[in-house]
Parts: sequence; C-alpha cells; structure tokens
Amino acid sequence: MPAPDAHLSLPATLIACHECDLLQTEPALAPGETARCARCGAFLARNPPDSLDRTLALTCTAAVLYVLANIYPLVGLEMQGRQVQVTLAGALHVLWQGGMAPVAALVGVTTLLFPLLELAMILIVLVPLRLGRVSPRLAPFFRLVRSVRPWGMVEVFLLGMLVSLVKLSHLATVILGTAFWAMAALIVVLTFAARAFDTRLVWQTPVAEPAR
Repeated sequence: MPAPDAHLSLPATLIACHECDLLQTEPALAPGETARCARCGAFLARNPPDSLDRTLALTCTAAVLYVLANIYPLVGLEMQGRQVQVTLAGALHVLWQGGMAPVAALVGVTTLLFPLLELAMILIVLVPLRLGRVSPRLAPFFRLVRSVRPWGMVEVFLLGMLVSLVKLSHLATVILGTAFWAMAALIVVLTFAARAFDTRLVWQTPVAEPAR
C-alpha cells in the first residue's frame, strides 16, 4: 500500500510558477540566460555568470560604501560665507535633541541598522557558499535576509532629503557631501548584487556533514 503522501512526491526538476502555479520542468540554463513560465511568461529563474564571485565583490563594495556614508559629511549649507556640514549621525543627534526622538529613531533604524544587518547577513550567506561549506541552517537564514531587505529604506531617506534641500536652495547654497554620493552608490550596488545572485545556489549546494 503506498504511503499517504506518495502522490505528492515530485521530481526534483519540477518547479511551480509563482504567478499561475503551473508545474514545469526547470531547463538547464547557460550563464546569462533566464527561464520564464511557459503559460504566463512570469520570471522563474536566472543563471547569472559568476554569480557568487560577482555578488561577493559587489557586497564587499557596498560594505565600503556604507562605511564612507557614515564617516563623511552627508550635506552642507553655505550662507553668507559660513559653511555648516553634518554627518548622518550628526543629523540623527540634531533630530533627537530637537524633540523629534521618534523620527530620529525611525531614521536611524531604517538607514543605519537595517542596511548594516542586511550587509552582514548577505556576507554570512555568501562566504559559506563560496567556500563550499553550507550549514543546514543556511536556507532559513537566507529567508530571514530576504525578509529584512524591505526595511532598509535608504532610498526613501535620500529622496526625502533631496526634497528638503530643494526647498532650502533659495536660502543657502546646498553642498552634497561625500556621504550622500556614497549612499546613492550603495543603493545601486546593492541592486546589482541582488540581480547577480542566483538564489538557487542556496538550495542546490550540498549541505556539509556535521563533524563527529
């Protein structure tokens, strides 16, 4: 008598479309090729060339940009020969001292804490994959990385700051600091890193046997 769930067992090569739920065979993809659903055309998989090396290099670049964004001035104002510059930490301090503690906490969490956590967790995923030492806990941890990513709102912070600076431009000369451009570059680099990473590597890499 067959097991109760025998009818649910599927070949490992079958994948389900996340849009229309069509089960189909996952094709072998050459580097740079993508696979789409045969019924609705939704994106299914991508095989980026040199996925691990490129993603790791881009993530390390993003880490350097994150450090630059936090140690150099973010923006400066020049008026009547006087120039004032502020770092991201300094801006948070001003907000906190100005009685806007909830705003300072929100900006600090979304622009400092969550991007740092995202970078650290991505490296924790990539380094074992690059070394071929995959832990059984890697897949759940990768899900955690994907759940944290939407909370890093650096681009929202930059957009809001740009709107404010445009309104101040008629009162003083606005100087965009090194940290501003580093944060802008950080957004671009993280986007390219996400596109370069083949998520199937997390599920396809053999899990290392625990030491006895």
